[in-house]
Amino acid sequence: MIEIIEASVQGFCKGVTQALTLVDQTLQSDCPRPITILGSLVHNDFVNQSLKEKGVRVLEAKQKSRLELLDQIDSGTVIFTAHGVSDQVRQKAKDKGLHIVDASCPFVRYTQNLMAKHLAQNEVIFYIGKKGHPEAEGATFMQENVYLIETIADIPTDIDKPIFVTNQTTMSIIDLQQLFEAIQSCYPQAVLCDEICNATRVRQKAVLDLANQNIDLLIVVGDPASNNTRKLAQIGKTAQISQVIQLEDASGLQPELFVGIKRVAITSGASTPAFLKEAIIEKIKEIDQNSL
Repeated sequence: MIEIIEASVQGFCKGVTQALTLVDQTLQSDCPRPITILGSLVHNDFVNQSLKEKGVRVLEAKQKSRLELLDQIDSGTVIFTAHGVSDQVRQKAKDKGLHIVDASCPFVRYTQNLMAKHLAQNEVIFYIGKKGHPEAEGATFMQENVYLIETIADIPTDIDKPIFVTNQTTMSIIDLQQLFEAIQSCYPQAVLCDEICNATRVRQKAVLDLANQNIDLLIVVGDPASNNTRKLAQIGKTAQISQVIQLEDASGLQPELFVGIKRVAITSGASTPAFLKEAIIEKIKEIDQNSL
């Protein structure tokens, strides 16, 4: 029999739940139509498909910024995603006369406000994040004195102003610490501010806690585009679990994956609906039963 162990904390975070609630409230209101979400509300295709079925337009294009996407909305209501948006996007939406619903995660907004405070004090910002991710775009887009740091090679040299260092809320706790140490070795005077949100932190900690529990396979359930989901898989490898796979849904499960497997751990990203994880658990039980 295969033993299935679920990570102690996983699934939707409060920011995602809030965003979904805001969309439902908007649909039930008399706000101007059409209703368009500027980008994916959260990084999960199943969630976005559900929203489309409710009559919401989800506007997404990987090669376009949120500011460019806004050119495709001429009327009605625009919903900003949980990842947050830049000040330029907010202003452009106002200038276009759009009704605005802001589903930005409170933790994302807090980080943006913190950055604005330090920029007003004539400081330089090092923002640790993933290039092309909407949260990083919202925090760094067209910002003077803000540097996006993805790797150690991105750390600028010869900065002679006070430096404030912060980060995307869904970063790996391990990666962030390594970049903090690299920055501090170059700029000992830099002020470091860890803004990984608590939801991300406790989910990563729950995966780290699986270390030394004789886990043969860790399955991380989530959308390939979800940064927090990818980081959970990365943390699983750090925990020295021999096999770590990331799955979007149960269709990716094959019986041969479980040959010789006795203990399987399951976790899911902060933007992953619970039914996807439950379907994977049921599929594992079915495969296990058929192998008896």
